[in-house]
Amino acid sequence: MELDGLANSSGEWLKGSGPESDIVVSSRIRLARNLADFPFISRATEADRTEIERSLHGRVEELRASGEVPTSTFYINVEELEGIDRQFLVERQLISREHAESEGARAVLVDPDERFSVMINEEDHLRFQVMQSGLSLESAWELANRLDDLIEDKLTYAFSDKLGYLTACPTNVGTGLRVSVMLHLPALVITRQIEKVFRSLQKINLAVRGLYGEGSQAMGDFYQVSNQITLGQTEEELTKKVADVVPVLIDYERQAREFLVRESHETLHDRVSRAYGILRTAQTISSEETMHLLSSVRMGVNLGLIGELPIPTINKLFIHTQPAHLQKIAGSELESTERNIERASYLRRHLEIDKPGNPSKN
Repeated sequence: MELDGLANSSGEWLKGSGPESDIVVSSRIRLARNLADFPFISRATEADRTEIERSLHGRVEELRASGEVPTSTFYINVEELEGIDRQFLVERQLISREHAESEGARAVLVDPDERFSVMINEEDHLRFQVMQSGLSLESAWELANRLDDLIEDKLTYAFSDKLGYLTACPTNVGTGLRVSVMLHLPALVITRQIEKVFRSLQKINLAVRGLYGEGSQAMGDFYQVSNQITLGQTEEELTKKVADVVPVLIDYERQAREFLVRESHETLHDRVSRAYGILRTAQTISSEETMHLLSSVRMGVNLGLIGELPIPTINKLFIHTQPAHLQKIAGSELESTERNIERASYLRRHLEIDKPGNPSKN
């Protein structure tokens, strides 16, 4: 499957099938690794980068040939991609913004079901990333660990007996592990409790970021919560630390939703219904407004205020209405005004009001 195929599909992590998926959209495990025989990317020459990519590509092909990595995975040379295709991979969360915007030899291995991707020559030589639907950190860690072992079986990583795995960023030294969950927290935003929650997380060394990770803003009331430090703790301890906190956040969000239903039912229903109505009828709409309105609709579906609209459809719309996705689906580059028109058309097609059944409950 190439990028055009991905543009018309949805990854497993978007299907809303995992535990607590009404609030936890996805769980992610990321591992940073570097090869012992080469300098870090920030100090590597173009020849170094090319040789790192060649070595890792060779190992990937061995694993695919042996069946240890699915043969359906595909290897993408990011350096050769057009700008829209790079942005598409960022929107899909398969590569980072830094990987898309950097220069020189770099690549990514992608699982067609988007359960994992492996970035080559990002900030580190290797970045494993595993994504699972809902609160599924343990199974995500198991897959990431297996992929890591398969590479390390033939290649030597930069490792210190004292410090652990050596990484380009000091905060990743040790395990090189980032454990994160993507949460949808609209009720905490509406009730203005979100900042208090964030301050509590920072006190226990957990970071809060936007939809696209470090340096990104919150969009559609989505937030990524992850560990800040990897040194001095095992992978299992770091995974457990995040896994133990998430149920508390889920409980806070559910309490806030119950409060809104109990104390402001008419106002909440009006907010959800207006959002749904605009999305179904708009002739032009921006990406920012779409995210904001879809957030209200997603909460409304989970609270039973809107019927017969599957959560996987809403999750898909959050991603497929982003700029690069719209252009991939349209098959051509679009100016901002054209994208707003195409986005509205795409939303109307996927939220048809003339479908059989009753899409809205009073």
